[in-house]
Amino acid sequence: MIERKVKTVRALERGLQVLSEIDRRKGANLHELHLALGLPKATLLRMVVTLGKHGHIWQRLADGAFLPSARLRPPSADISAEEVAEVSSGHLARLSDQVAWPSAVAVPRADHVEIVETNSPLIRLDAIMLGPVGVRLSYLHTATGRAYLGACQPDERAAIVRRLRPAEGDSAGERLLDDMLAGIRDRGYALREPFHPWPDRDWQAVRQDGRRSMAVPVILGAFPVASINITWLQRRSDTATVVQRHLGALRRAAEGIATDLAAARGVVA
Repeated sequence: MIERKVKTVRALERGLQVLSEIDRRKGANLHELHLALGLPKATLLRMVVTLGKHGHIWQRLADGAFLPSARLRPPSADISAEEVAEVSSGHLARLSDQVAWPSAVAVPRADHVEIVETNSPLIRLDAIMLGPVGVRLSYLHTATGRAYLGACQPDERAAIVRRLRPAEGDSAGERLLDDMLAGIRDRGYALREPFHPWPDRDWQAVRQDGRRSMAVPVILGAFPVASINITWLQRRSDTATVVQRHLGALRRAAEGIATDLAAARGVVA
């Protein structure tokens, strides 16, 4: 660039510093930015609000961190966890206005689903918290994992089950799992019940934590890309009541996430 004796725009420089720091850290909260850049928090707040308004960053509900927007990157062949988290955030915020229990969105991994966003901090119930981001949930023993497993294509499902199947084999467990997943597909949502005997992650916790969950898949085209749940305390409400009151809102949130993901990629949900 040709050198010119022109003053730089100090506010713009600071804004670019903030954006660069968020990108370097792959996410940072206001206090971390304050320590790293030495700028007053009031100044930083105005900057992150401005950067967010123009689509450069977004704020995660789960922990308040500011992250680089995945929408500015060249799209990859597969939907990324970052895309799902960013798109899900607004829908989870709206869901928290309709449902008094927390929700989380999780994406598939080889042998588990992983939480990428949750509205738990927005819910005024301190007896139940979901997350944090990165928590691994069982395909077999959580509604969130079962919702994805029931919706995925047969080849993908078979590959996942092979990773989870006991080394000694268990034909009765295979039949039970097939029946469970068929029931999930028939009714369109998953629950933690019935219990499955294979000792995958979470298999003891889901029997002892006093919680219940229901979940539905997020479907893009014919394929699930994530699942979204609602989790509540068993002693506060029974499953039938929660399903009757909140399944519609949960399904609308899943459909909204799918629609926004499709729009960002120019495909049909």
